[in-house]
Amino acid sequence: MTFLSNIQLFINNEWHSSAKGKTIPIFNPATGDKICEVEEADKADVDVAVEAARAAMKRGSAWRRMDVSGRGRLLHKLAELLERDRTLLATMESMDSGKPFLQSFFIDLEGSIKTLRYYAGWADKIHGKTMPWCMYHYYTLLHHKHVLLYQIFRWNFPLLMFTWKIAPALCCGNTVVIKPSELTPLTALHVGALIKEAGFPPGVVNIVPGFGPTSGAAIASHMGIDKVAFTGSVEVGQLIKEAAAKSNLKRVTLELGGKNPCIVFGDSDLQLAVQEAQKGAFYNQGQCCTAASRVFVEERVYDEFVRLSVESAKKIVAGDPMDPRTSHGPQINQQQFEKILDLVESGKREGAKLECGGHTLQDKGLFIQPTIFSDVKDHMRLAKEEIFGPVQCIMKFKSQEEVIERANSTHYGLAAAVFTRSVDRAMSVSSALEAGTVWVNCYNALHAQAPFGGYKMSGNGREL
Repeated sequence: MTFLSNIQLFINNEWHSSAKGKTIPIFNPATGDKICEVEEADKADVDVAVEAARAAMKRGSAWRRMDVSGRGRLLHKLAELLERDRTLLATMESMDSGKPFLQSFFIDLEGSIKTLRYYAGWADKIHGKTMPWCMYHYYTLLHHKHVLLYQIFRWNFPLLMFTWKIAPALCCGNTVVIKPSELTPLTALHVGALIKEAGFPPGVVNIVPGFGPTSGAAIASHMGIDKVAFTGSVEVGQLIKEAAAKSNLKRVTLELGGKNPCIVFGDSDLQLAVQEAQKGAFYNQGQCCTAASRVFVEERVYDEFVRLSVESAKKIVAGDPMDPRTSHGPQINQQQFEKILDLVESGKREGAKLECGGHTLQDKGLFIQPTIFSDVKDHMRLAKEEIFGPVQCIMKFKSQEEVIERANSTHYGLAAAVFTRSVDRAMSVSSALEAGTVWVNCYNALHAQAPFGGYKMSGNGREL
């Protein structure tokens, strides 16, 4: 079944066939069925998109001449169109990525619409500064646009990442070229049609699905692109930064992986901590860069926390993403599916205790049971590698000093959480954690109003 009236590349407000005529098959991970095919962008297509985006930024163009409040009106109009097509977009998102429909509808779509509206309000409120030096001289500090931003994002939150990338850029008057993941491009392409309907001038937003080694590499090394914003793996982020440096020293923002600690102290509300930690571990089938895959629990409540966690995990309903009872869908593809199962097996071999799950669920599709390991040690692969799947690793600690040191003992620094009833402890521990975002007595509380990003190998710069 095809939802899109056109599944070509979106360049200059028009639909284009790819230069080489290649297509990408798009599959439903819940069933393995092919949904449709999408044109595959290559280097030549990237060049066309870049040319269109640069033309849209020329002096005298409709986009450059537009009043700043006009940019806000266009973003508000785009938000209205997403609201109008909300059910369609949520259905596409669930079929394309495998996430449960209700999560797509109430979380991804809601977040996308709120992001557009938030940045629509910022469009006419971005000011410079004037600084007097002496009676004869003053400095004027201005915020300049990029002639062109290129934005690449992962498959786990296709529409939400799309709006996170374009909303701040368009609010500030930039032009963009977007490369959605080759696994989940459908909602991005549908929004391309909505961008044209909203009235954005040609060339302001261009959408070119493709593969990393071809279109992605062309982007990172392109001399006509001023900035690249990338969400994805550390390995690809390193390649992009290298290519950016070797080409035109374009600016790079990277939002990469995480191995995020979730610390539960003995004085915490244990039921709340279990609920939020599992939200962190299992939401979106564990396919989140913020996933709470290292849960540190104070020794005196450890056994009870494990018991409650296993009880809770066994109640999770896995199945058809379109069924409203479902809260757990499939993994995105065979490669991720096999990687997760390999890490599960490594946990068994290295001596962690499998409390529940650890198996596939159905003959058809890429379903893995929500999985819990206890007695996980810091040296194990489960504790060191980003799993990107529904695996919760529960570890034991004795003291605050010990858990802070262990929590920070990772190459990553994206997110963390602290559960405690003590305000003093919450403040001291959260300030000691090397993470871009620290939640207290909650998890995955992300909003358009707050910048998002990490330290160390979790990336550079901030989203939003």
